[in-house]
Amino acid sequence: MKWAEVSIKTTHEATDVIAELFQDVGASGVVIEDPELVNNYIDAGMWDFSDIARTDDTDTVTVKAYLPADDELDGRLARFADSVENFKQQAPEIKKGDCLISWQLVQDEDWADNWKQYFHTDKVGKRIVIKPTWEDYLAQPDDIVVELDPGAAFGTGTHPTTAMCIRSLEKLVKRDMRVFDVGTGSGVLAIVAAKLGAGDVTAMDYDKMAVQVAAENIKQNQVDDVVKTGVSDILKSFTGKADLIVANIIADIIIELFDELDEYLAPGGKLLVSGIITERLNDVTEACQLHGFSVRDVTVEKGWAAMVINRGELLIL
Repeated sequence: MKWAEVSIKTTHEATDVIAELFQDVGASGVVIEDPELVNNYIDAGMWDFSDIARTDDTDTVTVKAYLPADDELDGRLARFADSVENFKQQAPEIKKGDCLISWQLVQDEDWADNWKQYFHTDKVGKRIVIKPTWEDYLAQPDDIVVELDPGAAFGTGTHPTTAMCIRSLEKLVKRDMRVFDVGTGSGVLAIVAAKLGAGDVTAMDYDKMAVQVAAENIKQNQVDDVVKTGVSDILKSFTGKADLIVANIIADIIIELFDELDEYLAPGGKLLVSGIITERLNDVTEACQLHGFSVRDVTVEKGWAAMVINRGELLIL
């Protein structure tokens, strides 16, 4: 089967939104080529061998997605271009770059594995190691290894938004606590929570393909007795209340989440959110306060922010 590999040049700040726009037109797999991340790996000597050259332009990120080369392709491409154009006219606080779109036809086997050259074993937190299923790794005594094949879903653990969540989970997860993972993507955060000792984890996403990938990764990591998956629009399909709710999504969806939070967050519970560009921190903080919640901690990395939120006194930013 042939596929259309669609590429767009954009910025670090806009990558998550562009990925969402690709999903909206039915993309089967997304690759984010981040030269800054590649440079960091090369400079740190984290790859035993790499034929990927360093690049001086670290501001431009290439997001690629794959659409079936069928009768609907022209319509999908047109809808994607329209969505990008609308995005460029909106959200002026987000730098978007040129957003130049190009595409080419590729065979199924060409794109299915190409992205794997950018995903390698990485120790993300003090104990959490993210390991691709196709790589070998000799674990150290204190390591907690998460084996991952993101497939067509989002979340390898190496993006700053996911990495900040993982490091926060190492501090927040308590044994036998109940955790909700909103917008689970590859399931990486749900798996980390389970391996850190959570007793009951529910991981949901609005994208059925992401849920399927998450379920496979959860089984691969042998935590399917703890983590349950499903399809949900934000929190709507979750049941009961959680001690910790994790949402690595975008600022606008996080702001919407506050409308539902009281129904799903247990007394004394915490909300861990990420996927927020630093320019939107004030917007999320304002929504948090308007709903009676407070920011307890903020972490910033490479233009992205993660926040820990609960009820109580306000942390002055």
